Amino acid sequence: MAAPDTFISHLIELRDRLLRSILALALVFLCLFPWAGDIYALIAKPMLKALPQGGQMIATEVTTPFFVPMKVTMMAAFVIALPFILYQLWAFVAPGLYANEKRLVGPLIIASTLLFLCGMSFAYFLVFPVVFGFIIGIAPQGVAVMTDIGKYLDFVLTMFVAFGITFEVPVAVVLLVKIGVVSVAQLKQVRPYAIVGAFIIGAIFTPPDVVSQIMLAVPLWLLYELGIVVAGIVSKPGAEVENYQPLTEPEADDIEASQKKRDK
Repeated sequence: MAAPDTFISHLIELRDRLLRSILALALVFLCLFPWAGDIYALIAKPMLKALPQGGQMIATEVTTPFFVPMKVTMMAAFVIALPFILYQLWAFVAPGLYANEKRLVGPLIIASTLLFLCGMSFAYFLVFPVVFGFIIGIAPQGVAVMTDIGKYLDFVLTMFVAFGITFEVPVAVVLLVKIGVVSVAQLKQVRPYAIVGAFIIGAIFTPPDVVSQIMLAVPLWLLYELGIVVAGIVSKPGAEVENYQPLTEPEADDIEASQKKRDK
């Protein structure tokens, strides 16, 4: 009976933490709701700045002017609530981790949040002006570029997610090395394939122009190299000894009991 009770208690805890995350997201969204129009204007600024004099964006559906600012506000609320959501995830899995693993999870969550925000900032401040300027610059003469705000939002969200996930590469590399899936030497061996893969990802998730593809592929490659460097530092033998922590008496007793069961 202990196993089902434990399983149900885990499900209840998971439900509670999901509810807390949803409530936090809803609370932040309600706080940002009065400024939904301003948040959308901030997101639309790179495109509006690239449009010719007198250019504007359009809405081709009746409900688009209402729902697009709401979606943008929800996205902003998620970004603001992300540290709390990640903390709830960490708190759920923490009881099943060893002490040295707990020390690793905290920095990884902080690094993941900061790197995702850096990826979004990189896309907003550097990639968007270049991409929009290029697209509008090659428009045939006599063609007025007026994009739909719904399609613009879809494009922006795709780019934010693509660059946000791209900037998570160092965390993924370090995590794979720490859990023993790959070694630093193997990561160095597959470097040529990683570079090719970076340019393939850049071609898939960016508009069909060379500049934007390079602006995604090159950071992806450099972040892969950064992950190798950091993984090499944290996986040194000295670091493992430093992170070692003796087992407590209850943990040692549990291990001894499990070994006796296997011997029987």
